[in-house]
Amino acid sequence: MRSGTRARLGWSGIRAAIVGVLLLCAAPAPALADPIPPPDTQVVGGTRASIFEFPWTVAIAKAEGPVICGGTLVTPTMVLTAAHCAVGRQPKDLLVIAGREDLLALGGEVRALTGIWIHPFYTDVRAGDDVAVLRLALPLALPTLPLATPADALLYGPGSYTTALGWGRTAEGGFPSRYLLKAALPVVSDPLCQSVLAGFEAGSMICAGYANGGVDTCQGDSGGPLVAGGKLVGVTSWGIGCARPFQPGVYVRVSTYQPLLDLVLRS
Repeated sequence: MRSGTRARLGWSGIRAAIVGVLLLCAAPAPALADPIPPPDTQVVGGTRASIFEFPWTVAIAKAEGPVICGGTLVTPTMVLTAAHCAVGRQPKDLLVIAGREDLLALGGEVRALTGIWIHPFYTDVRAGDDVAVLRLALPLALPTLPLATPADALLYGPGSYTTALGWGRTAEGGFPSRYLLKAALPVVSDPLCQSVLAGFEAGSMICAGYANGGVDTCQGDSGGPLVAGGKLVGVTSWGIGCARPFQPGVYVRVSTYQPLLDLVLRS
């Protein structure tokens, strides 16, 4: 669950990226930074979160199967998620579940898809460019979350706290959560991320977590939001296990892809 490599595109490259359409889904990541987690986030996956507080958080499920990933409603008809959650799939293969905190309860809304855009340079979570956009068949009357931009550098400062959300596993090798969970994770400095994570690319990825582990995203959280300052700063991408010491989780650096994503979202 995570990934992203730096993609420097000129205008012609951006146009090609908008046209590119592919799709896949994998697993999540681990943690690093401050030595002691906040008291309300003591386990992988964190604590119960309210869908009313985070109404733009959605679950992505197989059309006739379980929830496989998370996503973020960024326009009434567009969901941003990880490329590895959509690669190899057609729109008919997936559904988006919105407004539902408890996946086993009634309520909320389910949307079919009419299209999937995957970053044309995506090949593997560790290679980077792990972003995809799902187009909904019908709009959702729910709040949307704005994307972080290149001007939001302060949101990525080492030690800055972020909130990760998802329905993924609550322990490495454990079971997924039926409830939406949240966890507070501090951003780890780029040099430290590079020293402990082979393949980490600071230009297109960020990592977040605790030096002693214990709090992290995990399998099933892939594609879900990492939030700070009221903006989407990251997309859950990849990691080594879940909540292991000195193994922070890796997230797509949304600000790097914001100019391209804006063009995709307007298309």
